[in-house]
Amino acid sequence: MLGFAACHTEVEFTGPHGPWESGDGWGGKPCSPSEDIIAVRLELGHLLVRAKLITEEQMNEALARQSALGGRFGEHVVSLGFMTEDALNAFIHKTPVEPPTIESTGIDETELLSLLMKLIYTWRLQSNREFADAIKLPAHLVVKLIRIATERKLLYAKGVRADNMAAMNYALTDEGTRWALEALERSQYTGPAPVTLEQYIDRVNLQKITNEVITFQKVRNNVSDLAMEDEMIVQSGPALNSGRAILLYGPPGNGKTTFALRLANVFTDMIYIPYSVTVEGQIIRVFDPSIHVPIKTDEQHGPSILRTDSVDGRWVACKRPFVVAGGELTLDMLDLRYEATARFYEAPLHMKALGGCFVIDDFGRQLVTPTVLLNRWIVPLESRIDYLKLHTGKSFQIPFDELVIFSTNLEPEDLMDPAFLRRLPYKIEIGSPSVTLFRSIVEKECIARGMTLDDETFDHLVYKIQIEKQLDLACFQPKFLLEQVTASCKFMEEPPSLSRRFLDYAIDNLRVKSSVQASAEKAAMSLEERLAGGSRT
Repeated sequence: MLGFAACHTEVEFTGPHGPWESGDGWGGKPCSPSEDIIAVRLELGHLLVRAKLITEEQMNEALARQSALGGRFGEHVVSLGFMTEDALNAFIHKTPVEPPTIESTGIDETELLSLLMKLIYTWRLQSNREFADAIKLPAHLVVKLIRIATERKLLYAKGVRADNMAAMNYALTDEGTRWALEALERSQYTGPAPVTLEQYIDRVNLQKITNEVITFQKVRNNVSDLAMEDEMIVQSGPALNSGRAILLYGPPGNGKTTFALRLANVFTDMIYIPYSVTVEGQIIRVFDPSIHVPIKTDEQHGPSILRTDSVDGRWVACKRPFVVAGGELTLDMLDLRYEATARFYEAPLHMKALGGCFVIDDFGRQLVTPTVLLNRWIVPLESRIDYLKLHTGKSFQIPFDELVIFSTNLEPEDLMDPAFLRRLPYKIEIGSPSVTLFRSIVEKECIARGMTLDDETFDHLVYKIQIEKQLDLACFQPKFLLEQVTASCKFMEEPPSLSRRFLDYAIDNLRVKSSVQASAEKAAMSLEERLAGGSRT
């Protein structure tokens, strides 16, 4: 029988009730509680076993089949008849269920009580419904916290509201105010209740980006409005399905960033992002409205004291995230950012991108050198695990489950050594368009502006770019040139047309003249003038 360690030798993990022993059949290495690494990572197989949907023996059989034949673990579970495809999909896409008890939140009762006091004090909350909306816990748990706070004389009841006889109003006592202020001194986080690290990792592993199967037609539909060779789509497909890193390289102006954005849009699954995660008593804020796009679902009506659904309000249903970082990317953005004043953490960019895509645009032009940046990610790209460290010195690991796309117009071999190039298994060159493809782009731009393109004008355009300017054709050039031609026509109060004069002006703007070139042109013009003067004499 093939054990788990045979397929995942780099993974070290603990169970839901502490470290697994080496003889318990999980194949994991036992973890000492004194170790400085919080190692909690479960793959899909272990999640299915823990949910009692398959046995450990069935998991190992499916892992052995996957090792021999490749493919996704879930596909082999279905092929072997251990689960139906519908049951597997239901498990993978299941919504997070709200905790039935305070203990099942994974958060200490005192911590939840302190958070509630901070929310009431900071946002001037009064009713039990407002409490539930703020802390994002089910109604019965909020009622229990209110009862505990009342018994400890942290809250007192003010009576029912005039506009709603069913809602009781509460206010902080002096002791409650003191409690809230002391809690704010420890941490100024005043958001929804966090989820535990283990719950977060379980969810990330359930909603892997490789759960989605990408086909040629799916990618084709997403790039249908782009002038693109089918060969590029064929190359991108296996990379998308593998979830491994992609390198897009080639000369500037040919749509590498646009293509990367369209690749990200291919993924359509809904995933769940927590507002925050707690690790060793420290809060890490994960949900970012500038990155995560919420999806309104029938299941998610927003937490309230009257809601009857069972969706855990601490999670937000979102599209798969898409993060783009350009020249502004620094190493600090890839580590936890501790707010010394607020005393909580902001998740790094790649943690916010888990389950989605992370594009490093203009790679090689960041403030940090490519070598330093690549060294930071060499382990995550290889092992699919990243390690983060709290300011207390405690380290923990998270899955590195996201599609990383490097985009550069520099020579890849000048940016990275062979060892790192090996860790980017998919390399797609986005080069200059063919003359045929270039013409189709020009014609499309002409139609949009009410212009007519004839063969002579197109041949002149290509000659000027390639021969006179010594430039390669690029996908950005048609739009760039025709925008300038249109502007010249408007300025001269002429109807839009591909006037040879205006077109030449626009082509001249493709490249700045060097001082040598300018001097040569000036000398040639001076010679022509002298020759013309001599002929008249």
